[in-house]
Amino acid sequence: MSIRLLPQNLINQIAAGEVVERPSSALKELIENAVDAGATRIDIKIQNGGKTFFSVTDNGKGMTKEELSLAVERHATSKLPHDDLFEINFLGFRGEALPSIGSVAKLSISSRTPDSAEAWNIKVEGGQKFPPMLTAHPIGTTVEVKELFFATPARLKFLKSDQSEYLSVKEIINRIAMAYPHIQFILSDDKRQILNYPIVPTLFDRVAQVIGKSFHENAVPINEVYEDMALQGFVSLPTYTRSTGTEQYLFVNGRFIRDKIIIGAVRGAYQGLIGHDSYPVLALFLKLSNENVDVNVHPAKIEVRFKESAKIRGFLVAAIRNALAQSGFKTSSAIGIGALEKSQPSSFPSPKHQRIFENNRQMQMMSDSVSDVVPSQWATDYTLPHIGYSVKKDMPDKTTPTSAFSESQPNLNPNDSPPQENKDQSETFPPLGYAKAQLHKTYIVSQTLDSIIITDQHAAHERLTYEKLAQNMANHAQTQLLLIPEVIALSPDETMILNQRANELKDMGFVIDTFGRDCVAVREIPALLSQTDIQKLVQDLVDTISEYDDTILLKDKIKDICARIACHGSVRAGRVLTIDEMNALLRQMEHCSTAGQCIHGRPTYIELKLNDIERLFGRKK
Repeated sequence: MSIRLLPQNLINQIAAGEVVERPSSALKELIENAVDAGATRIDIKIQNGGKTFFSVTDNGKGMTKEELSLAVERHATSKLPHDDLFEINFLGFRGEALPSIGSVAKLSISSRTPDSAEAWNIKVEGGQKFPPMLTAHPIGTTVEVKELFFATPARLKFLKSDQSEYLSVKEIINRIAMAYPHIQFILSDDKRQILNYPIVPTLFDRVAQVIGKSFHENAVPINEVYEDMALQGFVSLPTYTRSTGTEQYLFVNGRFIRDKIIIGAVRGAYQGLIGHDSYPVLALFLKLSNENVDVNVHPAKIEVRFKESAKIRGFLVAAIRNALAQSGFKTSSAIGIGALEKSQPSSFPSPKHQRIFENNRQMQMMSDSVSDVVPSQWATDYTLPHIGYSVKKDMPDKTTPTSAFSESQPNLNPNDSPPQENKDQSETFPPLGYAKAQLHKTYIVSQTLDSIIITDQHAAHERLTYEKLAQNMANHAQTQLLLIPEVIALSPDETMILNQRANELKDMGFVIDTFGRDCVAVREIPALLSQTDIQKLVQDLVDTISEYDDTILLKDKIKDICARIACHGSVRAGRVLTIDEMNALLRQMEHCSTAGQCIHGRPTYIELKLNDIERLFGRKK
């Protein structure tokens, strides 16, 4: 067959395949047009998830009769006034959406401009364009789409259920609404109003509307400027994550995007703070000059290309890291609340507990006095010296740890014993309170002015060990010479791996020599790991190095390596700690900005507010 020009209708249907994938993708184009038109209110209506009907009504600047006729032609747009694809200041600029939708559906557009007493309507059905007609319509534009894909019925089978299509529509509205707090967005179906985002004064308010109160309480703000780049937004605490990245809202110059550079920057910023299968919740708004970003690389305009991607990635990583560091060791408030919600007592004791009460009559004779039922020595064992400790005034600088908690063997000099709270001065509690007990040889219970804090001793010390390891290894770690070298049997391949990286490992504090064909001799290790199971440590080191290509320097993967071996130098669950040791651990956590979560992203402590506990027991409503 000879080469020929395709008919215009087929060209439009091919374009529709790129732009109009499902109802939500068509709605995205229409809502973006409404935003570009300067609307302050956008009403979206759908039926059957948008399969049979959807419409977008705005109060923007509207279109004249002549503009309506041009709007349904391919590549007709008002958004490139200077014909410069690198000077794009609007969301929609390709001029493909309306003719593409009209080629596969029944399209109707009604519009009126502020300076006109007349409104006009134009229809396009299956690619057939009808002349404009007079109609009644307020200032602004309404676009109605009926029977999507009626002209290409084969594509209907690729649509999902009504519920799935509805959820996709809702997500599109959330994405656009997030970046435009000065616009009201309303979504309705044929029965009710589903969404209503009123106009709010700030991005923060809109983010709270869309993502919810829980994120609002567990996010830290970002507001950074570097050269021609500005980043605003909010990122979640490392302990507040999701199992997928669906709640990551990324914007460049007001446009929602999915970009590998930015997604990679986010992962890099949270490296060592969350698990590999966890995703932080965030809303980030990056602004940069148009000449440094190309938004014309994808038909749906959801991908972009940066001129200086490495510079942008570095800026994002630094900004996010800085924000997380400034949040201190805070952990997600949702964790403590969730723990309390799961602790709601039943109305009656279980049969097992009922029998205990029946068989132990003396329980009914208990006095209201705690001393009658609690061994008297408990009161003294868990009491600290009565010395004032002011958080607001006397809290040491976070860069100068004051406790004597050892990295490998926790110990506290009696002279450094943390003071007890001053019961007459509410400000004398440190942030994580004072240790009162150790439960199940794993959990430290401490008390603050208005809460009870439960700390996982292993997870907390693991984080502290990781941070010290990362810092020391990056600056030539101090080493501990082993009096008797540890000889470890490995496979020939594993021995070769360590031998090839011997010089790099030495810089990180590991002096390891080959000892025969299938053994190595460990002569020095980082001083922080002096009490470690060396055999397990070396095996983990081999496993970690094996994951990297020979061209990758270990110093570039220090965080990964530290994350793998931090457990070995940490206090284990099951280790009995003294009150002094527990308090020393809490004080060190307060000096570490990332101490709210372990290296796997799990919380190191939970805080149970006294008000919530009292409500649990019916003391408060």
